[in-house]
Amino acid sequence: MDYSNQTVLVTGASSGIGATFARQLAESGANLVLVARRGALLEKLASELRERHGARVDVFVIDLTSSASVSKLAAELDKKEIDVDVLINNAGFATSGLFIDEDLNTVDREIALNVNAVVSLTRTFLPGMISRGTGAVVNLASTAAFQPVPTMAVYGATKAFVLSFTEAVWAETQGTGVRVLALCPGATDTEFFEIAGSGGTGAKRETPASVVQVAMRELSLKNQRPTVISGSRNAIVSRVPRFVSRAFMSRLSLRVMSSE
Repeated sequence: MDYSNQTVLVTGASSGIGATFARQLAESGANLVLVARRGALLEKLASELRERHGARVDVFVIDLTSSASVSKLAAELDKKEIDVDVLINNAGFATSGLFIDEDLNTVDREIALNVNAVVSLTRTFLPGMISRGTGAVVNLASTAAFQPVPTMAVYGATKAFVLSFTEAVWAETQGTGVRVLALCPGATDTEFFEIAGSGGTGAKRETPASVVQVAMRELSLKNQRPTVISGSRNAIVSRVPRFVSRAFMSRLSLRVMSSE
């Protein structure tokens, strides 16, 4: 894809994969709309991108767990006459522990951000892309989407939703000129595990840069695929659930997660 003078909206842009997407896209000539809750980090990133690349960068400090947040964001963009050409639905977080011990309010926020915001943002900005005959939507799923994840039950379920949702929308948008992609990284060196309160799977973590490079490379290809898994090891592991029973996979996942 040619990102020159395209406007890319990145959620969860204050750090990690989101901030790396913003840097890579600004380097590729895009203008940015950065969305996250941490305003100071967003403004610091925006200043960096303006100075280094001369990009237009608009910052919106928004909590996407709020049901009205997407409509408010869309209204602000309309006021500024900004069309979103590419949408990166990166924002999300995880909780860990036995489901019966989890705080329900936190779980509700997790579902609101990982699922509801992704659906609402896609529904809000995809029609404009289709009408213009160009654009892209990248939804951050996860290798957690391919099997149950005991002790991170809600997170795994939200990412399974994102994967299924994205692949369905990919099929619906064939021939429109719009790319729709589910990006599935494995354990990545970000704040994710600190926020989740989990040590992860013990696997070597990818860098945010390597994950973003996989997505950018996939978007540049002619042959469109609905899903890309970041990392060859992750791609192999994600195929295992196809060959064993769901009960076996659930018990195996519990043993792996409980050993951390």
